[in-house]
Amino acid sequence: MDSALKIAVAVRSGARSAADVLAESLAVVTTEDDRIHAFNTVATEQAYEAAAAVDSAVAQGRDPGILAGVPVALKDNMCTNGLETTCSSRILDGWKPPYDATSVERLREAGAIIVGKTNMDEFAMGSSTENSAFGATRNPLDTERVPGGSSGGSAAAVAAGMVPLSFGSDTGGSIRQPAALCGTVGFKPTYGAISRYGLIAFASSLDQIGPFATTVEDAAAAFVAIAGHDPRDSTSIPAAVPDVMAALGRGAQGLRVGVISELMGQAIEGFEPEVLAQTRAAADALADAGATVEEVSIPSTIYGLSAYYLIAPAEASSNLARYDGVRYGNRVTEGLTTADMMIATRTAGFGPEVKRRIMLGTYALSAGYYDAFYGKAQRVRTLILNDFNAAYERFDVLLSPTSPCVAFPFGAKADPLAMYLNDVCTIPSNLAGHPAISVPFGTGAHDLPVGVQLLGPILGEAAIFQAAAVLETAAPKGSA
Repeated sequence: MDSALKIAVAVRSGARSAADVLAESLAVVTTEDDRIHAFNTVATEQAYEAAAAVDSAVAQGRDPGILAGVPVALKDNMCTNGLETTCSSRILDGWKPPYDATSVERLREAGAIIVGKTNMDEFAMGSSTENSAFGATRNPLDTERVPGGSSGGSAAAVAAGMVPLSFGSDTGGSIRQPAALCGTVGFKPTYGAISRYGLIAFASSLDQIGPFATTVEDAAAAFVAIAGHDPRDSTSIPAAVPDVMAALGRGAQGLRVGVISELMGQAIEGFEPEVLAQTRAAADALADAGATVEEVSIPSTIYGLSAYYLIAPAEASSNLARYDGVRYGNRVTEGLTTADMMIATRTAGFGPEVKRRIMLGTYALSAGYYDAFYGKAQRVRTLILNDFNAAYERFDVLLSPTSPCVAFPFGAKADPLAMYLNDVCTIPSNLAGHPAISVPFGTGAHDLPVGVQLLGPILGEAAIFQAAAVLETAAPKGSA
């Protein structure tokens, strides 16, 4: 399938119809999804109605938008009016929201065609998409291996050629890590740059919507299509959207790049040597293109994982309290009392990982432990933010691996701590609220793709995309 922007240009010019593009996309879904399970729901009828509207606009001489006729897939935690939205959880099985998320509204306004909702780790809690109540998603590059998570279905849909563009949410790396494991581009914007209205919450101070794409340019266009202030989201930034499209062709001349030493195996163990080698090669490629590249120490990054697994579960404990069989959630009617009903509902509705994190978060917020755990984690978060801000006084962008390893076999990381370590490189930018992108750069063990990560300061998206475009061009042959 062509890139998203090539499709949009062809549809807007009348060279292709949106209906034909959609048919091509759905044919791949029909052929591939039985072996991959990227989708929870395929919205064939609604998609053809949207495609017909785009084709009608073109016939009438109206511009349908920057993503005209582009088939897109949405993670199953983004609310879609009348289309099932489950968070891959039994507790929301069958729920159809009465409204669209702001990001979904803007995609429709941009002319995108929503093909369906993608599988995920339940309530976005996981790094492998093995925690879905509806079965695991498989990596299209090796179906014996995971696609990453929690947005594994969205990453797999793009990697398998089902759609050229998809969207996920990133709370601790849930866009960038699966992008790295599936060999796609994955982008997490500045916190507040894209509205969270209509995104079902996991950890509200960390969650952010962003795109998966086959090219850096497509990811930039997807960001432009849905970014911007939204008065319905109190954390939405009332500022102009960074001009990322103009940044793509600037090259690396004069760019200041810092390679984070703590995330290059110097302070944290468990990085595969091939991943580190490709990250060093990416640094060399930026230097060869004219960037100034130096190592930089950000000491507090080593505490990011610990702080995250107190803050995120604490916020999840609060956010998921609404799923009680009364306000939200499929009710289990066992028991004589309301308390019995709620216990039965949550026992049946939530999977093991969700229950684990709710209990961790409730403990961290409990009387006598709040200051020792949650309060201290928030102080560490401030330390991380200050360390990053100091680094950005010297550098325009920072570089690290995206994931410590390539895609791993199903069941290989059943121990929760081993699974959590997959996000050691991605979590710090969520805690800081900063943007970051994963770009495929060569291959590692088992000839599987390696992703390298570029990080930037608040609203520093332009420099990130500038550097990402350089790495995309310089990537070794064979990069996805």
